[in-house]
Amino acid sequence: MTGSKLPVKPEVMTKAFVSGCAGPFLTQDEIAFFRDADPWGLILFARNIESPEQVKQLTSTFRQAVARADAPVLVDQEGGRVQRLKPPHWPKYPAPKLFGDLFDKNPEIGLRAAWLGSRLIAGDLFEVGVTIDCLPCLDVRFPDTVDAIGDRSLSANPETVATLGRAMIDGARAGGVLPVIKHIPGHGRARVDSHLELPRVEAGLLELKSVDFRPFKALSSVSLGMTAHIVYEGIDPETAGTQSKKVVQDIIRKEIGFDGCLMSDDISMNALGGDFVERSRKIVEAGCDIVLHCNGDMDEMIAVAEAVPHLAGEAERRCAKALNELKAPAPGFDEKAAWDEFCKLTGWQGA
Repeated sequence: MTGSKLPVKPEVMTKAFVSGCAGPFLTQDEIAFFRDADPWGLILFARNIESPEQVKQLTSTFRQAVARADAPVLVDQEGGRVQRLKPPHWPKYPAPKLFGDLFDKNPEIGLRAAWLGSRLIAGDLFEVGVTIDCLPCLDVRFPDTVDAIGDRSLSANPETVATLGRAMIDGARAGGVLPVIKHIPGHGRARVDSHLELPRVEAGLLELKSVDFRPFKALSSVSLGMTAHIVYEGIDPETAGTQSKKVVQDIIRKEIGFDGCLMSDDISMNALGGDFVERSRKIVEAGCDIVLHCNGDMDEMIAVAEAVPHLAGEAERRCAKALNELKAPAPGFDEKAAWDEFCKLTGWQGA
């Protein structure tokens, strides 16, 4: 967090969505929108990021707009292809698959590398006011896993995914950042990119339970999770998981046992049909707590804000519980020594 002393609003009027923004600084229209719509949080992408001082100003301006010092700011900073904060201001990190490869050869080294990588990333984020990192990717890798997941997956072994996922979760928390487990209940079997079209998974429920669900079930106590825009034909052959009551309530909440704040994957993705009011309402009706809209298009942002409810009841409880877990990093962490150790363990040179 940024050290701001903003008062917390006396009554909860926060809307159940996370929004993007268009550029590296909020426009006056965006500031007015955030003030009036009061989204739960803001998510950043490469278009929003230029330098550490600029990102600090952006996160601070957002929190001023919504008048909540604890308003979360999110980013996807996994390493590899999914890294929004980039050189020269931030180091380049490897894709998570590297940790799985190391683990297969030497579990102790793989675990330590996963923890260090996540802790170092969290340190980068904490310094600029970003409080939630959308990692780890707990999707089990298959031979035909779409490249949109690919080396973002830690392993083809669900036990390895869960073990390394825990290390990354612990590293993020130690660095003052909350992790998000994704993409519940599993994106690894998808053969097409959900950014472009709606994937369909043919595996039956027993097959999904035996492999795909296992990392999420093992880490179901984590306070934040993200859905997958995938049709699971063995569960609900008609509706994408993000918008399916059967997937959200029967599988994610009951079978997997996840009771944290559940946010949708980005509803700007082409996997979902309908306008943004319809998309948002279906997501909320299915049982998701937070609608995630990322692209910064103001007309779409307004539609989402109109469609989603104010945070209340169980959704409000889950969101508050997550933010209450946010702790500043313990003093004494030697970033340079940690980076040197990380590079030695992984052979990574940051380029």
